[in-house]
Amino acid sequence: MLKHAVIPLALATGFLIASPSAVAASNLVFCSEGSPAGFDPGQYTTGTDFDASAEPLFNRLTQFERGGTQVIPGLASRWEVSNDGKTYTFHLREGVKFHRTDYFTPSREFQADDVLFTFNRMLDAQHPFREAYPSEFPYFTDMGMDKNIARVEKLDEHTVRFTLNQIDAAFIQNLAMSFASIHSAEYAEQLLKQGAAADINQKPIGTGPFVFSRYQKDAVIRFKGNQDYWKPDDVKLDSLIFTITTDPSVRIQKLRKNECQITLFPRPADLQALKQDPNLQMPEQAGYNLGYIAYNVMDTLKGSDQPNPMAQLKVRQALDMSVNKQQIIDSVYQGAGQLAVNAMPPTQWSYDTSIKDVPFDPIKAKALLKEAGIKEGTHISLWAMPVQRPYNPNARLMAQMLQADWAKIGIKADIVSYEWGEYIKRSKGGENGAMLIGWSGDNGDPDNWLGTLFGCDSLAGNNFSKWCYKPYDDLIKQAKATSDQAQRSALYQQAQRILKEQVPMTPIAHSTVYQPMRKSVQGFKISPFGLNSFYGVSVNE
Repeated sequence: MLKHAVIPLALATGFLIASPSAVAASNLVFCSEGSPAGFDPGQYTTGTDFDASAEPLFNRLTQFERGGTQVIPGLASRWEVSNDGKTYTFHLREGVKFHRTDYFTPSREFQADDVLFTFNRMLDAQHPFREAYPSEFPYFTDMGMDKNIARVEKLDEHTVRFTLNQIDAAFIQNLAMSFASIHSAEYAEQLLKQGAAADINQKPIGTGPFVFSRYQKDAVIRFKGNQDYWKPDDVKLDSLIFTITTDPSVRIQKLRKNECQITLFPRPADLQALKQDPNLQMPEQAGYNLGYIAYNVMDTLKGSDQPNPMAQLKVRQALDMSVNKQQIIDSVYQGAGQLAVNAMPPTQWSYDTSIKDVPFDPIKAKALLKEAGIKEGTHISLWAMPVQRPYNPNARLMAQMLQADWAKIGIKADIVSYEWGEYIKRSKGGENGAMLIGWSGDNGDPDNWLGTLFGCDSLAGNNFSKWCYKPYDDLIKQAKATSDQAQRSALYQQAQRILKEQVPMTPIAHSTVYQPMRKSVQGFKISPFGLNSFYGVSVNE
């Protein structure tokens, strides 16, 4: 069971009931939607975890420009790529300090050993730190980086070299993603000596714009502005507080009372009133996201001894063609969503515009179920997320609508839900049946959709369909190892057609992202990747 540092209750709740004047201009309170599972970004794949760890606390060798998809230097000030595309040499930024806290005092600045520790721990299952604290790194393995990185070498204190087994056209973008956050090797060594390796996930140390202070699960996370940050102009807050508020209506109430200055995932029904509130601003952005149904295709679901109907293609086809997508768009997204056809948004390069949805046809669906030998009244489980995400504002309502759609073709869907961390953990283990889930792109590359979500390397991670189909997998691997974008696009379009034919998922919607905040908030930019970053942000009452 995870252990958590606990903030005294009076202090934790003080920010929840504070009057507007109690929030100083140098503080910002963010009403977040859920508790992080931990603070070691490499272990996780969700925005909830990354918002609380990778974004405030850590940096990466490369990073995305704030509010955009362009890769810019991070902890590496520059880099070179060999002519064969397999060797990357990074020149590390000097003068970068790790966080100083009551549990760690660094004796040196950031250097090559920290990069080696960060990546070798993910590469080597026998790494001493990993043996002391057994961990999985799902994003790293989902993207095949554990197989493709041949070695990471220290050339000198401020130069490291990555050697790949084959070309990875998105390698620089991948290193800018949250899971690649750089840890302190010195802190890791201290934890090993103390026999407390697991503290890397509960008492984090990074180089980021904020320093971890305290965390009370399901209540509050407190960060302090990093006064030693290597980009001092990016730290405009003395204190950053996450008040964990799962109910969207409560988040909005707190925003209106100035108990928090920024929040996320408003209900579609609240949008008009929020836009008319003179104290609020409501920036919006077309969503680089996808909400979808993942069908677990395993012959037998984990924990069950019964055959899984969704292992049959005809059953998945029947479920897919009996989903009334337009009703879901109208009721769940209420005008803030666009109908999804493929497993990526249409703004993603390589998107195949020639692919169309099969027509909504419950009668044909019933015939397919009969051909598959599925009796009327057959039960399947339908997993519904307990939290709002950028790609799905109301998973419970969507599940109820799907339940009604599938009842019309003789399938009884039993709605299942768990706390968010447990929901993800159990589904990665293969317990889920049909599952409501989604994705916000993380690096601007097609592989981040087609490989991360449906590739064979992702079976233990974000491939919630547990679908491994060699003709598809060969295409996306060939595309990833190809430098020419036109050739990559052609391969990804072939893969999209196979995905549509084999139906491991039903795409539902791409939702518009709205970010309600007080007018006093300045400098915040919506991330196309669905993350919330507070460097460069200030509050001016």
